[in-house]
Amino acid sequence: MTVRRTLPQRARTLIGAWCFADHYGPDDVAETGGMVVAPHPHMGLQTVSWLFSGEIEHRDSLSSHAFVRPGELNLMTGGYGISHSEVSTERTTVLHGVQLWVALPGEHRDTARDFQHYVPEPVRTDGAVMRVFLGSLAGSDSPVRTFTPLLGAEILLEPGASLTLAVDPAFEHGLLVDHGDVRLAGTPLRPAELGYSPTGTGTLTLANESQDTARTVLLGGTPFEEEIVMWWNFIARTGEEIAQARKDWMEGTRFGVVHGYDGAPLPAPELPNVPLKPRGSSR
Repeated sequence: MTVRRTLPQRARTLIGAWCFADHYGPDDVAETGGMVVAPHPHMGLQTVSWLFSGEIEHRDSLSSHAFVRPGELNLMTGGYGISHSEVSTERTTVLHGVQLWVALPGEHRDTARDFQHYVPEPVRTDGAVMRVFLGSLAGSDSPVRTFTPLLGAEILLEPGASLTLAVDPAFEHGLLVDHGDVRLAGTPLRPAELGYSPTGTGTLTLANESQDTARTVLLGGTPFEEEIVMWWNFIARTGEEIAQARKDWMEGTRFGVVHGYDGAPLPAPELPNVPLKPRGSSR
């Protein structure tokens, strides 16, 4: 599959508590084989799945069995430890979407496993359609629980349309452009680029400068003040915690069992020979 690792990157590792963004597709499943991700663990984070096209079957060690479809949110809380599998379905022809992670703050990073599904109602304005899957924007409020203040929304802009949004000035924001040429607060962004807006801004202006409908994903949140250690599918605070999580996964403890997946779980990669370094929002 075509995957662009949009976050983290050298210039910025966090936007609020958003710590990871994979932007993938569009891929013809007949050619690529689609998504087949065997059971694997997560710790210290929430996963946010959002599709533009296609369908993915989700199973986890809570015994959740759900489908990810365009315009529908699947949010899984790893906390102390969870495992899940992700497989695109036979109904999928083109697979296209984003996989996002949210770092859990220290006081909640050992929280219990959880899974939430939510279908936001579209908000329509002149020239734009928004689906707010986390937080609040344009009068739409998501009921999905997060552990730090967050915003997540898909925004479609008609050709030539401009939109000014009232946003929380305590939030920093990132705008991922999936399709179209979009200007964010005067800065031009092309497809697959991520624009950044710091705290202190009460409005954001988006303008579609292309002849097609533009699709974007707006992410926001209060700055995440804690340093994190991020390796494979784990988020911790020290390398020792990462090593213990890897050991627990390989020994079959802590993360539970995914039932209904036909195949073996993913083995963890070997730990690097150098110490894992913590990182914060500024590096």
